[in-house]
Amino acid sequence: MSIASVYAVTQDELNQAKALIDSNISCNQLTNDQLEIMGEYYMEQMMPGEAHVRAHQMMGLTEGSEAEEQFHINMTKRIYCGENVGGGMMGNNYYQNSQNNNSYQNNSFGFQVFFYVLLVLVVIILVLIILLLVNKLKKHGGKK
Repeated sequence: MSIASVYAVTQDELNQAKALIDSNISCNQLTNDQLEIMGEYYMEQMMPGEAHVRAHQMMGLTEGSEAEEQFHINMTKRIYCGENVGGGMMGNNYYQNSQNNNSYQNNSFGFQVFFYVLLVLVVIILVLIILLLVNKLKKHGGKK
């Protein structure tokens, strides 16, 4: 399954974004469209293919929506431009949008849910590792 078939960004756009990044062009010379495809590129590097799509779904982003575009623009401003854009990666309007009250976009959980789930998984894995080590030590301690 190709990247283009999974979501709207094309390989050509990813190549354009890579060329822009490699050119070290100044941020004030970039258009919002260029910032957006660069954000798509960065996200694709961090979460390739289906993981990119799932991340969008988890954050309540709809492909082609203003919130999704702003997310990628803000990502580029943070990573490439080194800016500290307000309102997190979603921009100031992301959490203030109140058209769909059942969406992640309209509550304060956005990224927090993802990170809390990740934190819980890490804690569970650490506890399991500790239990395994204790169990192994008991077995080896009893054989002496």
